[in-house]
Amino acid sequence: MVIVTTIRRDVLTLPAAELGTDNPLPPLRPLDEVHRIEDRDRGDLPRDMARQLGYEPLRSLLPVRVRDGYGRVREPRAVDALVIENDRLRATVLPGLGGRVVSLVQLPSGRELLYRNPVFQPANFALNGAWYSGGIEWNIGATGHTTLSCAPLHAARVPAPDGGQMLRLWEWERLRDLPFQVDLWLPDGSDFLYVGVRIRNPHERPVPTYWWSNIAVPEECRVLAPAEEAWHFGYERRLHRVPVPSYDGIDRTYPLNSPYAADYFYEVPDGRRRWIAALDADGHGLVQTSTDALRGRKLFVWGSGPGGRRWQEWLTEPGTGGYCEIQAGLARTQLEHVRLEAESEVSWLEAYGPFDAPPRGEWPSVLRTAEARLETALPRADVDAAYAAWKPCADTEPGERLATGSGWGALEVLRGDLKLPGTPFDEATLGDAQTPWLELLRSGSLPEPRRVRPPGQTLVAAHWRDMLETAPATPLTEYHLGVAQWHSGDRAQAVRSWERALPLAPSLWPLLRCLAVADQESGHHERAADRYAEAFDDLCQERRDDGGLWTAATAALGRETLHALLRVRRAAQARAVWERLLPAVRERGRFRLLEAELLLVEGRREEARAVFDDGFEVADLREGDETIGRLWARLGDDPLPGRHDFRMRPDTP
Repeated sequence: MVIVTTIRRDVLTLPAAELGTDNPLPPLRPLDEVHRIEDRDRGDLPRDMARQLGYEPLRSLLPVRVRDGYGRVREPRAVDALVIENDRLRATVLPGLGGRVVSLVQLPSGRELLYRNPVFQPANFALNGAWYSGGIEWNIGATGHTTLSCAPLHAARVPAPDGGQMLRLWEWERLRDLPFQVDLWLPDGSDFLYVGVRIRNPHERPVPTYWWSNIAVPEECRVLAPAEEAWHFGYERRLHRVPVPSYDGIDRTYPLNSPYAADYFYEVPDGRRRWIAALDADGHGLVQTSTDALRGRKLFVWGSGPGGRRWQEWLTEPGTGGYCEIQAGLARTQLEHVRLEAESEVSWLEAYGPFDAPPRGEWPSVLRTAEARLETALPRADVDAAYAAWKPCADTEPGERLATGSGWGALEVLRGDLKLPGTPFDEATLGDAQTPWLELLRSGSLPEPRRVRPPGQTLVAAHWRDMLETAPATPLTEYHLGVAQWHSGDRAQAVRSWERALPLAPSLWPLLRCLAVADQESGHHERAADRYAEAFDDLCQERRDDGGLWTAATAALGRETLHALLRVRRAAQARAVWERLLPAVRERGRFRLLEAELLLVEGRREEARAVFDDGFEVADLREGDETIGRLWARLGDDPLPGRHDFRMRPDTP
């Protein structure tokens, strides 16, 4: 009996938190990105690495919105999945959650090759907030976890290079305005999942690009990569070269040997095969290899310290084992961006599969044995041949549609009259979010909203900014123009646009909030506090209901207003804002933390301590955020309770 590769729909039911409503305020400031290095380290780096470290780092999340509406209450929920299967492997993909490969099972043994998270619990790790752990994720855009971590992708069946079936995922990445695709297939009888990736630059200018495939695996393993040196990056924001496998007397290829969270970017010599593997004590595990374009390899560890352990607990449910990540990317480190020339593309092929090799022994011997076994299991020439066979298929038009992504790609294709064979962005995918911008494109003016509600998303690319500048200067147009000008770095003109809109604007609070941010960025904190207080008052008067969108707007603006007032120690005004928040919002962990700070500013130390004693969970606590620890230290000398210890670096004097 011949067993052929199949692609089928499935539904997973698992404990899952709701994503909730996105933050409707435009992110005029980027989220604090921990993956930055001290300038003092740059002089010691190789010239090409230093150049790419300084090449177009992300300075704004616009036009993307922050996803911070999720909580930590998990209930059984159905999640759509797509399953690719042959007689050797079964891969499960979540097209509605970033195209994540959440499971890769070796069928003859029944062994799961990945770390499979038994729950869906968003946490604040993506560039724009919501992200979840486990599986294989596709990170595109800029340093960090992609803004598409919890977003839907387009998906369809496509003929595979061997005549079988292939699953294509594709979307329009909005931070850099780049379309990309991920093609997954299992040749009949193959022990390896093949993944073809292509990023295209359809523009008439170079664009910075970024890609890292992150693979979560159980942390009780040894990680092998063909390198004798690595670039170590910790949350102290230092990047320096270290020997592999050991430095400071500790073998760092065993993830649990590191006390703190850290990245190890392996220095794979030119010409050597690109691969990385994670093997358990018995020598069983997973290997990832690729064509040479995907040059980087990395190990991420949470560390064995209390902060790393707490984060591991935070991302899943009690009793679940921990994980580390083995990764592969376009550059040597994730701190770099690669120049993608105008009207060009970059593509490669990856392969994932089971791997057996002895993990113990002297490092050179272990690597030689592992590389020999990899060459037997999947010759390097076969990977190159699979890439050559896939490349003509990358333009094949998709067949049966299996999932639908966003309408932003369709809007950009219409605007630029782009031809992107293989990745159709159909007009049928245009939705409410794109409607006003489609009207601007076709008529030259933004339509006035039909009902009072928070403003929609702002498009900020130069071509949209040009259209806004020539459109009729309504208050809504001036608002969006100001956001686009702010994104471009023209902050003075952005402020003028927002100020021009104020006299005629039916809604003042969106403009006042933007002006308050501008005041903060220029150091005028007292004026910012005034504007925030006025904006929050206007929003409370305008709010039409307690539905998801208005609640998200009130919570987001209330949070920023409280921070602004507490910064200038206006406790009475902050208390008044607190009292006007919806009771359900005040009960959120983020606002319980703000309440403790407010009580402390009011001189009510014991009541602030009681907030901690009662317990709270800040659902959107940011990776590397030390706010809880700093506030606790202001309350007394007691050690930070374990449930609040998320520290990812050693204490510094």
